[in-house]
Amino acid sequence: MKKQTIKFVLNENFIQTDVNPSLPLLDFIRKGKHLTGTKEVCKEGDCGACTVLLGELVDGKIKYKTITSCIYPVGNCQGKHVVTIEGINKHELLLQQQIFADENASQCGFCTPGFIMSFTFYLLNNTKYSHDEAINAIAGNICRCTGYHSIIRAVDKVIAELKDVNEQNHISYLIEKNVLPEMFLDIESRLKEIKLDQVEANEKSSIFIGGGSDLFIQRPDDLLERNVTFLDQKHLNYIVENNNRIELGGGTTFEEFKQSAILQKIIPTLERDIDLIASLPIRNSATIGGNLTNASPIGDLTIILLALNSTITLSDGISERELPLSEYYLDYKKLNKNPNEFIKAVWFDVPQNNFHFSFEKVSKRTYLDIASVNSSMLIEIDDNKIKKIFILAGGVAPVPKLLNETNQFLIGKEISLATIDSSLSFAQNEISPISDVRGTAEYKKFLLNQLIKAHFLKLFPELINEKEIV
Repeated sequence: MKKQTIKFVLNENFIQTDVNPSLPLLDFIRKGKHLTGTKEVCKEGDCGACTVLLGELVDGKIKYKTITSCIYPVGNCQGKHVVTIEGINKHELLLQQQIFADENASQCGFCTPGFIMSFTFYLLNNTKYSHDEAINAIAGNICRCTGYHSIIRAVDKVIAELKDVNEQNHISYLIEKNVLPEMFLDIESRLKEIKLDQVEANEKSSIFIGGGSDLFIQRPDDLLERNVTFLDQKHLNYIVENNNRIELGGGTTFEEFKQSAILQKIIPTLERDIDLIASLPIRNSATIGGNLTNASPIGDLTIILLALNSTITLSDGISERELPLSEYYLDYKKLNKNPNEFIKAVWFDVPQNNFHFSFEKVSKRTYLDIASVNSSMLIEIDDNKIKKIFILAGGVAPVPKLLNETNQFLIGKEISLATIDSSLSFAQNEISPISDVRGTAEYKKFLLNQLIKAHFLKLFPELINEKEIV
């Protein structure tokens, strides 16, 4: 892979360097710039020890997010502001650092920089603080020493110190309260001054990197040797609605998906549903296109978008073609895609009339875990009868499974426990789960039955007697 000129701001310093753009940001920080406060532990984005802040201009204003730098390519830092623990440090401890120390929220200290960066992000990006939202912001950070109670006490005490938040001059307020250093005042103007070179598309590339959250776990060394294309440079992170059609750019992140008011109208439980999928730093970098192309049979977002009858737009940089998402998956990890194509966009028609949507997932841990079985259901009813229905299941076949026979059986039926029970035999005949570390085949069959029941019970509690469900 040939080197590229990358320009960005690292803490207070402008960086212009010729570097392999597939180099993980963590390696650049620690080995290239010797900023060793950012720690290397799992190398898979799970532990949060490598968390840094990433600021970028959005509509002329700087917006920060947390990312796990161990699986984030330095090529995606073009024109942005990278902040490590050294970047927020001052001669004295910051407010949040001092309270962490006072509450013994750090023992061996190896994970502490990641916690401080995630918590600082929360304080920076919000003006109304709450316990639950603060805990969610640090949920992607793991500590093996403290038992978390001291960390939670520290978080609550910092929030209590910041009750009089100034929403108009938020950064100045946080600087005054010793939460941020002064460098944050002029970063926005500095990013606007960076003149970015036009990066030409690599015509020889067959690897497309969105957020890199899967690729940098699966193929980190291979990426350093290959010609790659960074989809971040194509600005494909958008969600728009036109003429009853919703279109999402392939570079839209999971967190952008979660926060979209457009999508929340379709899926009222969207924020809760996406919180089940991954930690905030992963959701800040993982993209829709990357997730769909990873082709996992238990991809949570895949199951959701399939239930919405989505269509994808595939592009090779010159020509485009559209394909129903249901036709994208041919077999386990085999896609209806040419090597030089990437997902440019995903779109679906807004469901009409009396529709309801449900997503369910079972995993060994409630949060931050891969599903044993997941399922989604889009249903349209008329006078308690099923007019249209799409039930999807993951973890029960080599590909995300649309339960066609089950759906056909349910159309025209009244919603009742008897109808649901009758549909389960159809569902069982359509699936072919295997036994693996996430459960036996028999267990997964049982889970699918329970998830189908859960969909109906959640959406139509007035028609289903919970006590009769077994």
